Amino acid sequence: MKNFLCLKWGRHYGADFVNRLYAGVKRHTAGSFRFVCVTDDPSGLAPGVEAAEFPPPPEGWTREWPHIFVKLMVFRDGFAGLEGPTLFLDIDQIICGGMDCFFDYKPGAFCMIRNWIEWRKRIFRPAPKIGNSSCFRFEAGKSGRIWRKFLDERERALDRRFFRTEQAFMTYAAGDVEWWPEKWVCSFKRSCMRPFPLNLFLPPKPAPEAHILCFHGKPEPGEAAAGYKGRHLNTHCLPAPWITDLWENG
Repeated sequence: MKNFLCLKWGRHYGADFVNRLYAGVKRHTAGSFRFVCVTDDPSGLAPGVEAAEFPPPPEGWTREWPHIFVKLMVFRDGFAGLEGPTLFLDIDQIICGGMDCFFDYKPGAFCMIRNWIEWRKRIFRPAPKIGNSSCFRFEAGKSGRIWRKFLDERERALDRRFFRTEQAFMTYAAGDVEWWPEKWVCSFKRSCMRPFPLNLFLPPKPAPEAHILCFHGKPEPGEAAAGYKGRHLNTHCLPAPWITDLWENG
């Protein structure tokens, strides 16, 4: 059984994001699968999406809950009743190609996409070996060591002097990480948007070999489809209506 897992809390993203993600998975996955959304509000979720409640925070937790570090809790044995190979997906992604390869690739290994770094930050140093937590696969029921490591090193994990993000700690705690092939999970900002100043004159281009199109930071999918003006000229993008077609039809 293939498991797909996502998280939704707060009001920024509605149930439509989960439903579009589920529809994309359904279109591009062979055979049966489970699709579980852990959420604080299950209203509006499509039939076929299994809603699960967020578990309580760890003992002694003093920050808001859910928190972005809840992503590390998914590794806890028994989380959301899942067992076996599980692909975690952020809900602001677009499925645009076959998903079975994410389960066939290096079975049993912990896999994630390597985080994307701006070219200007790679001029004088190599890109750090940190994954992006928008898309990772793990063995539910057999990956509890990652959650236990977070509990053991929680203060250090939450200290930005050591780990700036939950995905940095996840990469560290997982140990042996296998990276997805680069073209499978593409960043809209890095693979589709034109480099400055071409972005001011040419619309974003599709990533034809991508199975998943990832939107990290700004613009979000709807903003990119309609056209987006960021704080700086190099973050502007012209309208990309092909995004809407992918989002709705795959």
